Amino acid sequence: MGLMDRFLLDGRVAIVTGASSGLGAALAQYLAEAGADLALGARRPDRLKKTAEFVRGMGRRCISVTTDVSVPDDCQRLVDETLGVFGHIDILVNNAGLGTAYPATREDPAEFRKVIDVNLNGAYWMAQACGRVMRPGSSIINVGSVLGFTTADLPQAAYSASKAALVGLTRDLASQWTGRKGIRVNLVAPGLFLTEMTDQYPEGYLDSQIPRILVGRPGDPIEMAAAVIFLASSAASYVTGISLPVDGGFLTS
Repeated sequence: MGLMDRFLLDGRVAIVTGASSGLGAALAQYLAEAGADLALGARRPDRLKKTAEFVRGMGRRCISVTTDVSVPDDCQRLVDETLGVFGHIDILVNNAGLGTAYPATREDPAEFRKVIDVNLNGAYWMAQACGRVMRPGSSIINVGSVLGFTTADLPQAAYSASKAALVGLTRDLASQWTGRKGIRVNLVAPGLFLTEMTDQYPEGYLDSQIPRILVGRPGDPIEMAAAVIFLASSAASYVTGISLPVDGGFLTS
């Protein structure tokens, strides 16, 4: 296999959670461009179907399954329906996530638990369901955040805690599964990308963070997708258990 061939995903099946909008929808589209067939999961079926239609328009096979990753049975159903249609699963992109910005003294316990249930527990339930059936050579990519390593001038205890925990989860699953099952597990830590979540930030906040980014701008979804496709592909066959920042240098500040 030549060098450039290692980046291709032809014949592989990828599950992407949180694929109804934002980075999840973009990652699905770029994984399809790289050659993968897709199974998409998210809580909003109408928007999820639009992503699926776009992927099919690229000539790839695609299914969409309404999924709340905080519910283990939903995660298992997404995996079962993927196997029923495609027969195998080669890639999992644990992208589903949500965030809050409450001061720590005022955050409601239910809101804190909700973030942890989706960002951390949901990633685990999806990885668990896929890890039972994935073949050697498969890849799991957890979508973390630079806020798992630093702060960004907003009160985001639940979000930061969930993303920091994903780093530990990634290392442990890689330790358990890479040698025994041949499943690589890695994490990407995006910095500032403009999504529905960033639309909720206070006025002026995004501008205040640009000076912390060495390249001087938010990321483009294709830059995130390039990192995910690398980790999903045979090009990263010797890479497991890592956390890869995709942040334009944010973490150097």
